[in-house]
Amino acid sequence: MSRDVQHRLHTALTAAADALDLPLGSLHLERLAVELTPAVTALLTEPEPYAAADDVEESQVDGCCVRTQLDVDLDSAAARLGLMLRTSQHDVIATEIPDGDTLGLTVRPQSLDCWRWWMGRMGVDPAAVVTDGEAVTATGSCEGVTVHLRGEGVPELLVDRGAARLIGVLAPSRP
Repeated sequence: MSRDVQHRLHTALTAAADALDLPLGSLHLERLAVELTPAVTALLTEPEPYAAADDVEESQVDGCCVRTQLDVDLDSAAARLGLMLRTSQHDVIATEIPDGDTLGLTVRPQSLDCWRWWMGRMGVDPAAVVTDGEAVTATGSCEGVTVHLRGEGVPELLVDRGAARLIGVLAPSRP
């Protein structure tokens, strides 16, 4: 699939560069396609965590987006955990509860220490954290609930990679 995505991406980039009259040569476009293929493949293969659906209730509570599948018991472990985190942690900007055992949690930590706390609280292994544009994602577990954690703005906090490794939010680099 990856090779097919790369070819399709190259074709789309070429068409866009031509339409916008951008000064990009074939080598630039090919490099862009090669570099962007993993991210585009990930976008195509992972479900959108906050995709619109008819059977989802969406609301705003104190500036936090709350999305809950209509058939989820509001007394389920995931619903209780989401409510507890929304009401006690100011970093939480969105929760999604697709079922009683899964919580999608988006946070905007203010510091590396805050991000370390979130990773620890959600049982996330630093080696499992993936950078996705202006956010990082990882899956962990908290109180028996599978948590899909998304850290908005975390890549900006990780600029000092040495400090991030030192406090344990980045896995040690391999030689």
